Amino acid sequence: MSLLIVQESPDQPEVVLLLEASDARSAELYPVESRYGLDLAGLLVKGVKFFVARMNGQAVGCGGYELGEDASAELKRIFVLPAARGRGVGQRLILVLEDAAMAEGVTLMRLETGVKSDEALRLYERHGYARRGVFGDYPDDPLSVFMEKRLQDRTIKPSLR
Repeated sequence: MSLLIVQESPDQPEVVLLLEASDARSAELYPVESRYGLDLAGLLVKGVKFFVARMNGQAVGCGGYELGEDASAELKRIFVLPAARGRGVGQRLILVLEDAAMAEGVTLMRLETGVKSDEALRLYERHGYARRGVFGDYPDDPLSVFMEKRLQDRTIKPSLR
């Protein structure tokens, strides 16, 4: 397997399909009022640093981060196609995003995900993300999970599968 993760624009047709697959998955799990992922226009307007994971040239995963204040950033739109899961794509994607953010001086990474997103929660927990309270402009939604990690504490815990 050849996996390459590089910064790319999210407005490419193949990447738009990834975002649509991510939106469809969220729609299966959460009501519209509890879905907070940025749409394509939001990713572009907010200047999200966006990366695409390509396996043998095909886009199989994506994600990015939005720079915040006080040396913080927030992970955005992390998604791996179901057919590519279990191959380390999500793990590598998070490491690449954290490396890129650290190169920009980020010391604290945050994220919001959903309570029913079991695979994502396990991935973040293995990477040392800990639950925290609501942050930013998010409402205190019982379907949301808020997490953060100090990047100097980077660890990957073994999978408990």
